[in-house]
Amino acid sequence: MPISARGAKIILFLCSLMAAAVLEAAPGPGLDSTLRRDVQFLSDSLCAGRKTGTAGSSGASFYLIGSLRKLGYEVEMIPFRTSSGAIGHNILAFRSGYQGRALLLMASYDGLGRIGEKLYPGADSNASGTAALLYLAERFKDRNDVVLAFVDGHHANLSGAAALKEHMKARRLRMVVSLDILGSSLAPPDEFWKDYLIVLGGSPFKAGLEKANADSKLHLYYNYYGSRSFTELFYRKVSDHKVFLDRGIPVLMFTSGITMNTNREGDRYETLDYPVFARRVELIGKWLESQ
Repeated sequence: MPISARGAKIILFLCSLMAAAVLEAAPGPGLDSTLRRDVQFLSDSLCAGRKTGTAGSSGASFYLIGSLRKLGYEVEMIPFRTSSGAIGHNILAFRSGYQGRALLLMASYDGLGRIGEKLYPGADSNASGTAALLYLAERFKDRNDVVLAFVDGHHANLSGAAALKEHMKARRLRMVVSLDILGSSLAPPDEFWKDYLIVLGGSPFKAGLEKANADSKLHLYYNYYGSRSFTELFYRKVSDHKVFLDRGIPVLMFTSGITMNTNREGDRYETLDYPVFARRVELIGKWLESQ
């Protein structure tokens, strides 16, 4: 059943109240607690799967903007229209004054939302990548050469990525890092090693990545489950960062791969492996410190 305009306003109001409360509350000790807090909020039923153009999506964007402003970022919202007529919003965060070639960190934050009576929480896809990007925002809040992009419209034919490409066409970028599905250990490339991370486009940076991995001790893979065709599909065709690959900009995509929960009702925050998730994000942060 479609939600009425009044119902949507009530949901947005409740989601905004909840976001404000979560932002004021300190998470438990450890990176895994911080990631859990953010994923839990973004995949909560009040955000309703974060479908582009919905009250749930607006609630999620309220949470992201509040988090970023609390860290001292300048925040810019970039509206765009999808082919269905919905209005989406990309969120950019940055420090002013930098004129050189920037490092762009990106993650999509929208989801499938509600389809009929079914709710798709989108915890791993891609609240996990969004939560990872929020952590990196805090870690690199004093660097003015880093731009963060929280991208809407992934599930609307990558329309947000197209809008981001247009908006960023005058910006000089030296590299793009894409965070897309990072929280699960349900589909490891090797069944005996659930503490892993897939880094597509990472082969030229292998030495630095392995050095950054000294403490995390993850099993790193530089292809998608050993398949050239799936590597090409997820790296070059169906991910938001493809618009920057098309511009010839180096892109690294960090992912833990799709699982049986991806884009299904079962993609809930309880199913993620937060200790391994935290080790993945820590590795990414350490590697980025050298870039």
